[in-house]
Amino acid sequence: MTAVRYSKIIQVLNKRQPDLTVVTDSVHKGKNLSAIIRTCDAVGVMELHSVSDNDFFGAHTGTTVGAHKWVKTSLRKNITEPLEQFKTAGYQIVAADVCATSKDYREIDFTKPTALVLGAEIEGISEAAQPFIDHSITIPMMGMVESFNVSVAAAIILSEARRQREDAGFYNSCRLDSETFNKLLFEWMQPVLAQYCQKHQLAYPELDDEGDVADPRWHQQALQG
Repeated sequence: MTAVRYSKIIQVLNKRQPDLTVVTDSVHKGKNLSAIIRTCDAVGVMELHSVSDNDFFGAHTGTTVGAHKWVKTSLRKNITEPLEQFKTAGYQIVAADVCATSKDYREIDFTKPTALVLGAEIEGISEAAQPFIDHSITIPMMGMVESFNVSVAAAIILSEARRQREDAGFYNSCRLDSETFNKLLFEWMQPVLAQYCQKHQLAYPELDDEGDVADPRWHQQALQG
């Protein structure tokens, strides 16, 4: 089973998209946050930035079905912090927002480095986020309501991002640098040992082809050290 798990993790890491990320702007409902995380994992998003005044991340684990283990969640106190970071890194900031300048979400080129901003369930995108936004997008509606639930909107938009990136071949080969790849591989395969190494400031040991520590002497040496 270890070999099967190791193979699956390798496959998943090979399809991760380091330049596609999500920022939630004061989305507080745990079920919505967790559903967004699950979608992030499904399309290869590596990290979600949750902006909230709360001191905890209210993920509803029943909805994520463990996806929170595979998508890093960074907690932010204000929206400007992550958006400034992405602007500096050359990302386009795309916000799901019903406004006069909104474009059809399918008009956006999601093969570019992209940060998708999703607003709160009622308030939408905050005023503080507006100066950073390059494109406001909307999902055309055929009924009386103006917009989808935020987690549903995330799934629709990220599915389009995935389609475009698939067509461009972004999932055909690994896009992670070797350091990031090996770090995540160890942390996903050996979460307990990873925590031990972090606590004691130890370098991660090499893994064998089944995801076990390659050097049988490492455990004893680590304990002695």
